[in-house]
Amino acid sequence: MPPALRPDLDPLDPAVLRDVAAGAIRLAPEQALRIYHELPIQDLGRWADERCRALHGNDIRTYVIDRNINYTNICTARCTFCAFRRDGHEDDAYTLEYDTLLEKIGELSAIGGTQILMQGGMNPDLPIGWYVELLRSIKSTYPHVHVHAFSPPEIIEFIDFFNVPGATLEDRLRGVLRDLQAAGLDSVPGGGGEIFAPAVRRKIGLGKCDAEAWLTVMRVAHELGMNTSATMMFGHIEGIADRVHHMDMVRNWQDRSIADFARDGGGRYKAFISWPFQRENTPMGRLPEWGLGDGDDLDAPFPGDVVANLEGTGTKGEHPEFGRRLRMVGASSYLRTQALSRLYLDNVHSIGASWVTMGPQIGQTALAYGANDMGSVMMEENVVSAAGTTHCLNEATLCHLIRDAGFLPAQRDNAYNLLRVHAGADAPDRRIEDWSIVRTKRLHVETEEPIDVELTVDGQ
Repeated sequence: MPPALRPDLDPLDPAVLRDVAAGAIRLAPEQALRIYHELPIQDLGRWADERCRALHGNDIRTYVIDRNINYTNICTARCTFCAFRRDGHEDDAYTLEYDTLLEKIGELSAIGGTQILMQGGMNPDLPIGWYVELLRSIKSTYPHVHVHAFSPPEIIEFIDFFNVPGATLEDRLRGVLRDLQAAGLDSVPGGGGEIFAPAVRRKIGLGKCDAEAWLTVMRVAHELGMNTSATMMFGHIEGIADRVHHMDMVRNWQDRSIADFARDGGGRYKAFISWPFQRENTPMGRLPEWGLGDGDDLDAPFPGDVVANLEGTGTKGEHPEFGRRLRMVGASSYLRTQALSRLYLDNVHSIGASWVTMGPQIGQTALAYGANDMGSVMMEENVVSAAGTTHCLNEATLCHLIRDAGFLPAQRDNAYNLLRVHAGADAPDRRIEDWSIVRTKRLHVETEEPIDVELTVDGQ
């Protein structure tokens, strides 16, 4: 049973926060909004850290060795925050061949990687059989590699592009997901979550599935025994209440999955990862910051806050400048949002730090604000990189950041089982004698011209 809701309690009372951190009571949306706005950031971080320690202990914080493979950048969606998508006619539009994909996985396997995160654009020219055969090829060649692939918007497009039969959306999803699972799909990533509130989602995710469809994909995946992750991209046109509403939707649907499927071996959301919008090279990034547009009044509320409410029912007509101004996120807003997610999502196991977008030092600081996981040693990433952010860390540096934050670094798998705890002298970071040679390297990205792949693990 989930913890009891006590909306009558003062969420700023240390005794109440202590019970929240212990998992004894559950925050209501109104309480979460007050905490975000009124609790000093150091106190918010301290309580989120206490909650994290109650779930994960005082000693170990984790990372995974995987590879983020973006198999195509051809996409029918028109997301205004995306710099990655192409229509298909451009010189840099691509769809990777099977041999290229298998070569990438071979490079990952050779360095001890355990997982691929495989996502792409919504490409109408790839039949469902292309994905099934790809999964079969991967599993027959690398059976030990966990395939974490195809976010909900991709799966919704599979059933829409190819007219998958079924009386309901759930029926159609079961058909597609069962075929993908039988071919080798192990779990479903939380890409495309963005913000669930319809007013925001319609503005930023043109052509992408709505929140109900996104959540239904994950529910069916849970029913079939697959674990998933949930994400939130914030720091653009949304209000703070939209962020709380988004977390509330994840928590409510997680409750349902646990109640309905857990006894029969069903899956659930294993992790929640939130990250700020990256504006470079994106259509939405051309919007002016709030306060820099004609007629902006900084004494008035941000347009997104006027439209946002905790039920997600706000409408764009409630402010004339909604969707026309950005409120970008800095380190403090990011850490505040992440810490709140740790306190609010009492039924989600892991909170991931977003060093890819925020940088290594803020990613390290996030370990004191409720995060238990530093994410991936990233050999490759194309979507965030296309928007101008190219942070890249090797395994030694990730271990060093975790250890320097006061924890033992440990490599994990997709289910958060520990594979290697780096307590000894042979730890990746402790084998480095000269840290001046361990520099941030350029990520591998897909281009028309071949480039060398730099393997960024163990300081190599």
